[in-house]
Amino acid sequence: MRLIWMLLGLCCVGLGAIGAVLPLLPTVPFLLLAAFFFARSSDTLHNWLLTHPRFGQPIIDWHEKGAIRRPVKWVATASILLAFGLAAAMGVRPTILMIQAATLCCVALFIWTRPEV
Repeated sequence: MRLIWMLLGLCCVGLGAIGAVLPLLPTVPFLLLAAFFFARSSDTLHNWLLTHPRFGQPIIDWHEKGAIRRPVKWVATASILLAFGLAAAMGVRPTILMIQAATLCCVALFIWTRPEV
């Protein structure tokens, strides 16, 4: 079972790394999952992820305080607006746009109501 947890963690790290360069793919949720999987499979990988200079601090902030840093909130908001703008520009049906808008507003509300570090 530890091997499965480790493979899932590695997949999540890969997706998180891709999300670091693609604006529409989230990074931190995948890294939070990776930390969860590594905590069950490998102390070495778990410690590596938590001490990583780029990815470690957001995980620690979330784990300790449920917090999201303000610059990250702004980047997430810009990504939300970009995703919705892209869907609108592609001519997605209005019903789908309304569902997407409601969902993205809930996501933005969640993000902006989290404490800041």
